[in-house]
Order: sequence, then C-alpha cells, then structure tokens
Amino acid sequence: MSASENSDEREIFVIDGDAGVHHELRIILENAGYNVTCFTDENAFLVEMRQRNPACIILDVNLPGRSGFEVLDDLATYPVPVIMISGHGDIPMAVKAIKSGAQDFIQKPFRGAELINCIENILMGSSPPRSALPQPKQSLSNSPGRTILTLREREVLEQVTVGLSSKEVGQVLGISPRTVEDVRSRIMRKLRVRNTAELMMAVSKWNSRPPNTNV
Repeated sequence: MSASENSDEREIFVIDGDAGVHHELRIILENAGYNVTCFTDENAFLVEMRQRNPACIILDVNLPGRSGFEVLDDLATYPVPVIMISGHGDIPMAVKAIKSGAQDFIQKPFRGAELINCIENILMGSSPPRSALPQPKQSLSNSPGRTILTLREREVLEQVTVGLSSKEVGQVLGISPRTVEDVRSRIMRKLRVRNTAELMMAVSKWNSRPPNTNV
C-alpha cells in the first residue's frame, strides 16, 4: 500500500505508551527528515486522525488502554499504512499483525536504519503484499530454501509461518518447544534474517514464485 495522495508525505504518527520509545523514535525519524507526532492515548490519536492524514503510523501492540490490534481495527477505514511494533514479538504475532491489516511488523529494540528502510519502502509502494502471506497447509517443498534447510527445519518453518507457537509446533511434530526454538534459530541464521518480519517476507517471496520443476 502506498501513501494516500492527500497525506502529508513527511508526517509520521507514533502511538506507544512508553515516553522513552517516543524519544527514541523522534530522534530516528526527525534525523531522516520526517515530522513526528507522538501519542500515548489512542483516543487522542483517533481524534487527530479525523483531522490530519499522516503518511504512516507506527503502532505499539501493547497500549495502556487497549490492544494495538483493536486500534488497528479502528484504522481499517483510513488509507494510511501501519507498522506495528512490540518488545515481545514472535512469529505468531507478526502473522497476526500482517493479516489484521498492518503493512509490516518490527520487534523492539529495532535499528534506526531498519525502521527508516521499512517506512521508505512502504511509502514508495514496494512493501510485500499482504495477500502473499503463507496460508495453512501449504508446502515449502518447491521453495529455494529447501536447498539450505533440512527436512526438520522445513517442517518447523511451515508450522511457525502459519502462526503456531513453539508449544503448538512441538505438539504437531512431536518434539519439545525448546527443540522448536533451537531449530527456528538455525533457520533464521541460514536465511540471514534478523527478525520475524524479515522471515515472513522471505517466505512470502518464495511462495509468490512459480514452482521450479528443475530443482
């Protein structure tokens, strides 16, 4: 999703209950040339949304009053891309964020360059389409990743990318949650991804390609 034509292309709204996060994001974003307005109260934020049209919204999952996912639902009628952030994120949460309408998901603590790159990709309309998210019961057997991942790693990856927790993956595959965590760490190292959002993007790109019958 690209920014609306009527939006302020340099205005970013931040909704987070932590004043320290406000300070950090303000420094990162203003150094990149963006104007930043921070909110701790989702009600004040929604009032402001009726009067202004920012280019992008950064929304924390855990807000003082309500869940960030509830606020995300309120934003469904606004043509503004949303990036969700969390200090306790995991793959199921990233999947939920994207499927609920967020354009991307970034786990705290985040790197400034990572956040700015994410915002700029979204505003240029080059972020991955939500429809490309992996769906349940699909196979990674024809993906490029099969050449570097073991059978067990592919099995775990298929389960975590549809939103299962480590405990649930363990129950499905008959292994312990700790083993699932260890396998997932190996997957992220092999695929050279730093967080859950990058992992989701990698899998989305694989599944958007036609099967290669020559591999």
